[in-house]
Amino acid sequence: MPHEGREPTMQDDAPPRGAPRSASLLRRCLAAVLGDRARSGRRRAQRSDQRAVALVLVLAALTLMSILVVDFQEQQPLDLKSAQAERDALQAEYMARSGVNLARLFIASEPIMRQQLGILKFFFKGGNVPQLPVWEFSDQVLGAFSDTEGQQAFAGLAGFDLGAAKNLGGPKGAKFTVRVVPEDDKLNVNLGARGNAISENRFGLAFLGLVSSPAYDALFERNDRDGNTSDRATICGSLMDWADPDEQLYACQPRNFQGGGSVGGEDQTSQMLARPYRTKNAPYDSLEELHLVRGVGDDFWATFIEPVPGDAKKRVMTVWGQGSVNVNTAAPQVIVAVICGLTPDAVICTDVAKNAQFLTMFGVLRTFTSGMPLFGTPNDFIATIQGGGAYGKLLFETLSIPPVRFQSPAEAAKNFTTESKVFSIVATGEAGTNLAHVETRITAVVDFRGAPAIPNSPTGAGTPGSMAAGMSTATPAAVPSTAGTAVAGAGGVGAAPPGAGANAILGALNANPAGTVVYYRIE
Repeated sequence: MPHEGREPTMQDDAPPRGAPRSASLLRRCLAAVLGDRARSGRRRAQRSDQRAVALVLVLAALTLMSILVVDFQEQQPLDLKSAQAERDALQAEYMARSGVNLARLFIASEPIMRQQLGILKFFFKGGNVPQLPVWEFSDQVLGAFSDTEGQQAFAGLAGFDLGAAKNLGGPKGAKFTVRVVPEDDKLNVNLGARGNAISENRFGLAFLGLVSSPAYDALFERNDRDGNTSDRATICGSLMDWADPDEQLYACQPRNFQGGGSVGGEDQTSQMLARPYRTKNAPYDSLEELHLVRGVGDDFWATFIEPVPGDAKKRVMTVWGQGSVNVNTAAPQVIVAVICGLTPDAVICTDVAKNAQFLTMFGVLRTFTSGMPLFGTPNDFIATIQGGGAYGKLLFETLSIPPVRFQSPAEAAKNFTTESKVFSIVATGEAGTNLAHVETRITAVVDFRGAPAIPNSPTGAGTPGSMAAGMSTATPAAVPSTAGTAVAGAGGVGAAPPGAGANAILGALNANPAGTVVYYRIE
């Protein structure tokens, strides 16, 4: 028996004296076998644990790789589509830019076309040949530089064969459409920015002629969007006060020649409104700016500014243009507005039924000439409205309407023109497929006042009535540059190379045959 209080020793396992030695040996063998089994079990448990950890790691790695593969498969098509959309958007934008630039060149070439069509002098009895509205055909003519459909439309104009033509059109699936609208067809609200009573009264007369019909009485008798009652003269004065440089309130009494049309202070009135504002006292920068003026609500806008949303051809007012209305291209409504401003007592201004008949007949009259201008000069138009000539008899005798009598025909003619100088160009570029179609629209307003003729063109010193009238087309004197080169002075042709110093700036400021861009918007 082992002693109490001490650890057992191997001697304790020893058989008692006299016991057989075989029993001791048996116990030792059993202990060895059991120890080996225990150690083997521990090793198997360790290997099992290691296998489990490895399996978890492998499963985690497979899961992570699956996630990456799925994300890659989903992200790559999205990235590809995004890149394609960016490419198509860029192509569409530059197709639209091409449409704008080609339209500018097409408008600038009108004097050349006019001069080459000598037969027109017989149409106008040897007199002045007015500006041809070539811009009405911009989309068909410029279609040669668009897609296959546009090229077919161009070829159909005069049987052209574009089969041998090269480098026409853009990338596959890309095209552009162009629409050109002269801003001189409309009433110019920016006349007040000239800062003189004559310009203000010219707009005042036309505005009152536009809105004077009794059919519009209800529009000016109810409250506007701000809760104010704004009559015709109030809205007219507010439109002028926003743009004119002075601080005096314009009363819009253009027929009151005894005392001026300005009374009181502009801001004194506008600050007393439910929605007070201060006048800008500077020209309108865009047509949308008219919304800021008193009385110009949605009803007024839809009636007198833009009757057909998005259609610049139907628009009645503008913030660009030279001020005079082009009688050959303006809408009959605009022309009658100017007439009624000058002669408010005329029958076509006081009788609603006669007014509608005159508008319809004037529109029909234009169809007789198949797009050719009706009047060679503003004086021809004034003579017609007073009942003279073939057109005057057709208009007034057919309708049984007394002709208009102007107090001063010469002064009345100053309100009209037969030459448009400012144009809105709306070009829409398209690219992509039907499933991923991209459109970009560019609106550019281009002013051709002061634009020289295209260099080396046959217009010489400019034909009478052309946009280049009075300006020589001969090569201008070269301006010596600091780099020893020469800078041409016609529209930047032969512009100075980099490093030309101040002369490069002067070259950039030269008048451009393709006009000057005064407004540019990309949508």
